[in-house]
Amino acid sequence: MSDAYPTPDRIAELLVHMGRAACSEDGRSALTAAQWTCLRFLARANSPSRTPSAFARFQGTTRGTASQIVKSLEGPGLILRARAERDRRSTRFDVTETGRVMLDNDPLRGLIGVIAAIDGRERDRFLETLLRLASGLASLRAVPAFGTCRDCSHFVACGAGWCCACVSADLAAGDIDRLCASFAPLRAVQIEGRS
Repeated sequence: MSDAYPTPDRIAELLVHMGRAACSEDGRSALTAAQWTCLRFLARANSPSRTPSAFARFQGTTRGTASQIVKSLEGPGLILRARAERDRRSTRFDVTETGRVMLDNDPLRGLIGVIAAIDGRERDRFLETLLRLASGLASLRAVPAFGTCRDCSHFVACGAGWCCACVSADLAAGDIDRLCASFAPLRAVQIEGRS
């Protein structure tokens, strides 16, 4: 018996459908889906990655579009412009208290609640699978992958703490689980015909 609707097709369609359903605008939302994504990204990214350029790579859009989205969040005071610590010519954006309150009403909360109800071991396996799929897709499309220091090949022990080998910098405990624009996945899913 042939599989007229193969499992990989079903999984891909479900992932896309769930993503759209979780982020859909219901008319009550104060932000667009792109603005929510940007606000979430800036809240989750480490300090060097909270830039319009990093958000553009994360979102898979142009820097101009990313800058417009960032400006739309800066106007109502959801984010605040600050000078980057390493390069004073660069700008990073920090989520304000108003922005954090806005994130309490994030439409993604429904999906987060459904995921939280799943057994912890099953969630961990699912996360591992999603990380492999994300890095495999990024590799296939030759675009940057995004992830956290904990899941990055640049994450190394140094002294009593942890360091980023990519930028030769110590990592604060709070940065280890934050998104990073310098992320390099530990492993990618094997893609047919590729190694």
